[in-house]
Amino acid sequence: MAESSSRRSFLLGLVGSGALAWPARAQRPAPTGILNVRDFGAAGDGSRLETKALQAAIDACAAGGGGTVYFPPGRYLSGGLILKSHVHLYLESGATLLGSTNLEDYPITRPQIRSYTDNYTERSLIFGEGLEDVGLHGRGTIDGQGAAFKGPYKVRPYLIRLVSCRRVAVTDLTLRDSPMWVQHYLACEDVTIRGITVHSFVNANNDGLDIDCCQRVLISDCNVASGDDAIVLKSTSDRPTRNVVITNCVLSTWCNAFKLGTESNGGFQDIVLSNCTMYDTRLSGIAIEMVDGGVLERVSVSNVTMRDVNNVIFIRLGDRGRPFRGGDPRPGVGKLRSVQIRGIEATGTSTIGCPISGIPGHYIEDVTIRDVHIVFKGGVKEAPEDVPEHPDRYPEHKMFGLLPAYAFFCRHVRNIRFENVRTSFIEADERPAVVCHDVAGLEMAGCSWATRNVAVRLRGVDGALVSGCRLPGPVPVFLEARESSNVSLIGNDLAQAREAYRGEGVFATSNRLGS
Repeated sequence: MAESSSRRSFLLGLVGSGALAWPARAQRPAPTGILNVRDFGAAGDGSRLETKALQAAIDACAAGGGGTVYFPPGRYLSGGLILKSHVHLYLESGATLLGSTNLEDYPITRPQIRSYTDNYTERSLIFGEGLEDVGLHGRGTIDGQGAAFKGPYKVRPYLIRLVSCRRVAVTDLTLRDSPMWVQHYLACEDVTIRGITVHSFVNANNDGLDIDCCQRVLISDCNVASGDDAIVLKSTSDRPTRNVVITNCVLSTWCNAFKLGTESNGGFQDIVLSNCTMYDTRLSGIAIEMVDGGVLERVSVSNVTMRDVNNVIFIRLGDRGRPFRGGDPRPGVGKLRSVQIRGIEATGTSTIGCPISGIPGHYIEDVTIRDVHIVFKGGVKEAPEDVPEHPDRYPEHKMFGLLPAYAFFCRHVRNIRFENVRTSFIEADERPAVVCHDVAGLEMAGCSWATRNVAVRLRGVDGALVSGCRLPGPVPVFLEARESSNVSLIGNDLAQAREAYRGEGVFATSNRLGS
């Protein structure tokens, strides 16, 4: 049945006016019409496969110069669909696009760009490559029925996969129950993802949103709950992921809430995450990882609250060295530098602590952690002083086991600054708040470290300035230094400490000490 003229005017207005959230740089298409999938034979009763009817509507829309393919309320069962340039799918409230539970209903699609994701998938419910001005919109739902698929990567399709596309908009939809990653954007440019809801816990590798080798990406106002990483940036080819803004999102996951890596071959530049909340997360809230070569620089994370997140901050430069194509040489160790994390409020963490660790001879550089307040679980009576390196191990915050610090363990780092950082624990913990090994250029300003014994332990540290810090409770000694040099303790309120420091290489002046 043809849609009413009022419905047609409404949808044309959405596309033509820009209400469908086109990227700021995008050129809005001049839509030539709206095509109702019912007019192409789709029944929308969920009882039969309707791939041919839905694909016919998409093809006709593209042939007519572009526009909107409209899904009225109903349940549309489909195998793989191929999106076309200048075509936007609009799922009305009450409309559900259901993925078929038969793998053979998804055609194999191997994109021209080669990346490590060739090992992950070759089938998707919605696929497009080399397109421009495309989008998925509406208050409806895309449901992958992912629980029906069992087995390794390639027998579990993605929900959405767009490759080498320009001017992409995905807005307002609900995405549910993917067999594999929920959505993957590879080598795309000018991407806007706004107001979507993701809920997918029914299978393995249920990443909520994967941005991979993309440029100029805006993600905002999304609610993502997923079985694997919620929002993850990757670089599975030799192209960087850069100029990405993520803001005003709510994230929950069985893995990491916000992650850069694990695939890092092309690197990451100019990444911003702000104004987000994270909860019920089994691994890290913030995971910044470079283990497969590449350069990471200019990353900013700010104004984030976390509740019941096992680990708050994990930063890792490693040497897994996995090439993005079979037969390519093993990549060398990458670079990780210029990271700012500020405005974090977190509670409900685990006992492990927050690792910030490079590997011998390869340093994380220029990290600032500012205006951060974390309440740790605590409760550890003793922990090993020596921590294994594991340079080629898959990176996770728990990879080193229990850390010698209850808050921050920093190793193989150059130029790290803590400013107005407050840490405490729920259960009494015998570990220092901060332990630094092989660190050059350490600054602490205006920090408050709860502790029972030593607040800060330095080993192999060259060049440290600790000023304006204080202790919230009595301790034997504030700072302990071994094999360290050029450590300055200036103007700290150490009235709760019996001794300002122990060890060599320390210059102390103008510190207030207890009697």
